[in-house]
Amino acid sequence: MIYRKNLYSWEQVLRVIVGLAAAAGGIWMWPGSVVGYAVAACGVMFAVTGIFGFCPACAMIGRRPVEQASRD
Repeated sequence: MIYRKNLYSWEQVLRVIVGLAAAAGGIWMWPGSVVGYAVAACGVMFAVTGIFGFCPACAMIGRRPVEQASRD
């Protein structure tokens, strides 16, 4: 794997839900405008960070990777 997860599981789920809601809201609230597309793009990127479990902005400010629970 090229990256190490720095988001917890609950945060990943929350980011996907909020990101998809923002993407849909941007297209629905401002259809065909630059603002709508910008909000939708931010929502999609937020959802993508949730899907992969890695946030570059969090990594830049020094957030440590999430360690996986060891299974014995």
